[in-house]
Amino acid sequence: MIIVLKNGITDAEKANIKSVLSAHKFKLNEVKGEESTVLAAVGKLAMDIREVEVLPGVANVIPISKPYKMASREFKPENTIVEIPNNRGQIIRVGGSRVVSIAGPCAVESREQMLEAAAAVAKSGASMLRGGAYKPRTSPYSFQGLGEEGLRYLKEAGEKYGLPVVTEIVASENIPVMKDYVDVYQVGARNMQNFELLKKLGALGKPVILKRGLSATIEELLMAAEYLLSSGTDRVILCERGIRTYEKATRNTLDLSAIPILRGMTHLPIIVDPSHAVGIRDKVPPMGLAAIASGADGIIVEVHCHPEKALSDGAQSLYPEQFDKLMRDIEALAPVIGKEVAHIRAPEAERRLSGASGSAGADRAGGTAESTRQTAGGECKAVCAYSGKRGAYAEQAIARYFGEGVQAVAVDGFRDIFQAVVDGKADYGMVPIENSLAGSVYQNYDNLTAFADVSIIGTVTLRIEHALLGVKGATLGTIKNVYSHPQGFSQCHNFLYEHKNWTQIDAVSTATAASIVAKAGSTENAAIASAVNAELYGLEVIKENIIDDPRNYTRFVIITANHLATAAGSDEAASAFLRQKGEGVTPNMVSFVFSVSNEPGALYNCLGIFQEAHLNLSRLESRPIAGKPWRYWFYADAQIPQGVPDAEDYVRSILETLKAKAEDVRLLGVYA
Repeated sequence: MIIVLKNGITDAEKANIKSVLSAHKFKLNEVKGEESTVLAAVGKLAMDIREVEVLPGVANVIPISKPYKMASREFKPENTIVEIPNNRGQIIRVGGSRVVSIAGPCAVESREQMLEAAAAVAKSGASMLRGGAYKPRTSPYSFQGLGEEGLRYLKEAGEKYGLPVVTEIVASENIPVMKDYVDVYQVGARNMQNFELLKKLGALGKPVILKRGLSATIEELLMAAEYLLSSGTDRVILCERGIRTYEKATRNTLDLSAIPILRGMTHLPIIVDPSHAVGIRDKVPPMGLAAIASGADGIIVEVHCHPEKALSDGAQSLYPEQFDKLMRDIEALAPVIGKEVAHIRAPEAERRLSGASGSAGADRAGGTAESTRQTAGGECKAVCAYSGKRGAYAEQAIARYFGEGVQAVAVDGFRDIFQAVVDGKADYGMVPIENSLAGSVYQNYDNLTAFADVSIIGTVTLRIEHALLGVKGATLGTIKNVYSHPQGFSQCHNFLYEHKNWTQIDAVSTATAASIVAKAGSTENAAIASAVNAELYGLEVIKENIIDDPRNYTRFVIITANHLATAAGSDEAASAFLRQKGEGVTPNMVSFVFSVSNEPGALYNCLGIFQEAHLNLSRLESRPIAGKPWRYWFYADAQIPQGVPDAEDYVRSILETLKAKAEDVRLLGVYA
């Protein structure tokens, strides 16, 4: 059973609870979570749970009938996120709305081979580097690995490219040698039920990838995970790698149905190894893509720069070009299923000098950036990304919020803002969220849900004033085409109604529309944009103040990354900028996103939590959940009451209560 302890429990009360449970022969494991602390009591239930419920300091008791306890959904309803730091101050998170990729050769063969492979997979977007230093092989005459020498090569390559290293452990005797080199231990299929090894690994407390055995059932996989969890670690990643069936066309049969089944049974993250599952190089990419579509949190694949010369599993190892194509396909698929692909941030020097220039458009991380980071006294300014071209309203919002503190950098689209911030191409992002006339920018509500590694740290409201711009000589009579952002059109509906013969053409932003008109150089074209763009792009103002209502405002939110070692949680990142500026501004806003179960009163019960906490909801939006028809995310903005002594503690207590009622909850930010 699981005993949830009350917040503020005394040491004496906790000791008494442990004493009572130990007297009934329960094995105890204390787990401290972000919101609460629980005791996992494993053993034969030979007492009435009401005897535990009435003990001082006990908030709730949850009996678990399944043979696996700590791995079950009953033990932890929300998904576990396994955090793995790299040497660049970044935290790679496995689970939730992220997709991670682990890639590298089956076996470490030489220093040159590992450096070449690491460079290739890092360039394509891998999150971690794999390679075997100790190889359990079917034949005793096959290559068995380089041992500690291989570990040194693996670690060196990983450190060079910011990739945490993953390697298989074949025996507990290797732990003393491996512990200084390994970031994530991998337990292979043959060792899934090596329980003595699992117990020793669990006691280390380090992340472990546990592969499903050759003929293991899903329950047996979870029971193996239970050994790790009950021994001390809470960082376990399950791996489906194919099972032995009667079929001989492939090396194994990849059981993709295990992914959604496991998702309902356990809170642990799940990845897939398509390389060992099918064993045929050209079959690996489609099965890797299918794994992500099935709901896996990531893939682990074998990549070798020269697979024809590989000492182990060359036939199933991808060429770097094949892995790059697979990563591009996953990047395209991720938004469809409401996820983001995890990337390794570039080294600080590279990000500061080139991350905001044209290089952002050369990869899949940040769209096309127009500006470069400016330096002052040798120090580079922080960068804030926005969507569109120079002169966009978002650029004006950056100047209003930050003043001279940052360099504004343009990217191609809204999603590119988020990706640039996550990848470290930009320190901040300026994101439009709603307009007083045109309503919500739904795409960015979806981006806030999909990108779990960003937090809102502030908000700014800007008055919108549109004008009709054209090249020299253009008049209302010469215009045939008008360009603008869709919201620009909706905000000037009355003016456009008078010119029904004009063709309306959407642009990424109002500033982009001005740029298009300037480049075309035709008097038949015009743009609806800020008058600021006339000077920037050499245009003339044909007509001012064409907006329907002068009380037109757009609210922007400022986002920053929260997956850094210095900002490990959204509550830490929430008011980082304000604290940095030393303004002493108290956070007075909070934003959540949550989903509810499909049953009567579910949303009502969640909204009641805000009312009971005297938290004034200023905005509530619903957005469809990707892959779940007729299910919705609810985005909520709320005003924190004046006089709250500690806004973050206040919000944390509400979050804990909300988690008990909602199906899934995420705090987007606590800010001013």
